Order: sequence, then C-alpha cells, then structure tokens
Amino acid sequence: MNSDEPTTPMVQSVADDSLLTSAPTIDEVLRDHASDLQHDFTAYRNHVYRVVNLCTAIVGDRGDLEKLAVAAAFHDLGIWTNKTFDYIPPSMALAREYLTARGQADWIAEIERIISDHHKITPSTASPRSLVEPFRRADWIDVTRGLRTFGVPRPFIKSVFAMWPSAGFHWRLVKLAIERLRTHPLTPLPMVKL
Repeated sequence: MNSDEPTTPMVQSVADDSLLTSAPTIDEVLRDHASDLQHDFTAYRNHVYRVVNLCTAIVGDRGDLEKLAVAAAFHDLGIWTNKTFDYIPPSMALAREYLTARGQADWIAEIERIISDHHKITPSTASPRSLVEPFRRADWIDVTRGLRTFGVPRPFIKSVFAMWPSAGFHWRLVKLAIERLRTHPLTPLPMVKL
C-alpha cells in the first residue's frame, strides 16, 4: 500500500510552536485511569497527545478540540481497563459512559465511530465533516512513527515525537500483538478492519 493515500487537501501549514501541550479532558480521563495504565501511563498519555496534535494538523484548526480530546483519551484505553487486545468495544463503552455522565450524549455516535474506525486500513466512509477520517490518519501516522504522513509535514511529525516521545508505547504494541498472536492465532489483530 502506498504510504500516503490520495486525499482531499486537509493539512494546513503548522508551526512547531502550535503544539498542544495540555488538555484538561485528556489529563482528567488519564488520571482517572492511572491505576489501570500503571507503568504504561506515560506511554499512553504521549500517544494520546501525539494523535491529538497530528489530527489538529490534518483538520487545520482546533474547533473540535474537546470532542477530539475525549476520543483520543478513550480510543485505546480498553487495552488496560479490560486487559485485552480486542479493545475497541470496551473503549467505546468507556467513552459512552463518560459522555452520558457529562450530558454529551449527542457526541456518542461520532466518538464511537472514531474509536471503531481508527485502525481501519482503508479510508472511512464517515461524513467528510466529521473527525473520523482525520483521527484515523493521525493514529496511523503515530503507529507507523511517521512512515505514513497523509500530507502532514515530516518536520511537524518529528516535533510532535520530540515533545511527546514514544516512551515505550510502540514496543508495548509489539509485545501485545505477539501475545495476542500466541493466544489467538486466528484473530491476531481484532481491532484492524478493512
């Protein structure tokens, strides 16, 4: 597969000083789940912030930052809360519970779709105005450590990784994938879809 799928121009020019370094919603959600994340807390937090920064670079503004923060904080969290590599359903359930408790039920459908499609190999068929496809691209940029760029400038990707280093996140994914392959050889990557 080509490292960058043909796209409608979605990437705006970004300066290194435009990096998001703090989002109260992300920090709150991750603090609430610190006991689940344990030694992976920093690795996951950094991944979440990388994805948010990459997604805002793709979208070109921070108008939906709060929605993006919720989606990013929960998108892989089921790995740790449910101790499973089949983490999409539990991650969606955590996000749904969080949004319902905060009176933001109108966000549930889009955030569930973001979580559901974030490991989709092909482009999402969600509305072009939603965050689903930009989030999918941002997560792929992060998981491939910038091998795929989707038009995001490589210097910006490098600055995101410099600000929010892997801290073992990518190695943790490799270990989880190997364990899943060993225990579920017929469904080694249940979160990936075409």
